[in-house]
Amino acid sequence: QLQLVESGGGLVQTGGSLRLSCAASGRPARTYMMGWFRQAPGKEREFVAAISGRDGNTDYDDSVKGRFTVSSDNAKNTVYLQMDSLKPEDTDVYYCAASGSSSYYYSYEYNYWGQGTQVTVSS
Repeated sequence: QLQLVESGGGLVQTGGSLRLSCAASGRPARTYMMGWFRQAPGKEREFVAAISGRDGNTDYDDSVKGRFTVSSDNAKNTVYLQMDSLKPEDTDVYYCAASGSSSYYYSYEYNYWGQGTQVTVSS
């Protein structure tokens, strides 16, 4: 069983930066497709970014391309989401997730989820 724990959320001003961490335990995160999602109250969980544990390939939603960077540290079994040039519309609860398949865009493709971390960007 894989467990995921996010950290690093908080309150930041527009234009600021935050780095989210997703610490995995129980299994190596590198054997999964790791994704980041975000969700606002009453809305669907939406894809933000993903990184393949197998080859390190990454992908991003258009809304965060050029501002967010997903990376992994296999030695620490941790995946990161570096968020720069933050905007008020980035305010959400951010979730880390792991998929056992190569698919990554939809939340139903993921088998394991963290508890989420709140990111709030003030204007």
